[in-house]
Amino acid sequence: MITKDMKIVEVLQVNPNTARVFTSYGMGCIHCLLANGESVEEAALHHGVDVEEMLAKLNAVK
Repeated sequence: MITKDMKIVEVLQVNPNTARVFTSYGMGCIHCLLANGESVEEAALHHGVDVEEMLAKLNAVK
């Protein structure tokens, strides 16, 4: 299960297909240094995205 405290890079390691969710929110820098240090919640806040909505989409990716 993906949580808001996980770093973006961790989410991508758990399920590489989640990249499409991040990019759908305009988060194109999923493979840069920020991905290593920024949590899902921090990324959502920086992009004006509802974190719970994004988590639901991330956890639904097959």
